[in-house]
Amino acid sequence: MQTGSDSAIFCKKFRVMFLVSEVHPFNDGNGRVGRIMMNGELVANGEQRIIIPIVYRNNYLPALRALSNSGYAEALFRTLDFAQKYTNSIDWSNDREAVELLKKTNAFMNPNEADEKAIRLKLPNEIAQ
Repeated sequence: MQTGSDSAIFCKKFRVMFLVSEVHPFNDGNGRVGRIMMNGELVANGEQRIIIPIVYRNNYLPALRALSNSGYAEALFRTLDFAQKYTNSIDWSNDREAVELLKKTNAFMNPNEADEKAIRLKLPNEIAQ
């Protein structure tokens, strides 16, 4: 559970992303803009950026709504923490290999189809080599 100073860290790193998604200042692209701003803050602080793979949207969006609707931040903490670990586990230096690994970890799968088939985003160390 994230409390005390962890909450302050959350506010610093993710507040812009959350505010853009909450306030919705643009007709389209609020989530993308918010995640770009979050990643800018992370990179500026020497931390790993975060991507939200397509298959992970059904985890990310409800966690974001839980914070918006009820102030419950724990789900978003956990979701973003996993997404950051996932992003960090990919070697991005070789585009072809990175894309193959994204495919193998289910990153490009339609989230609704994945839910129907009980398929989830996997960390690279969870897949058979």
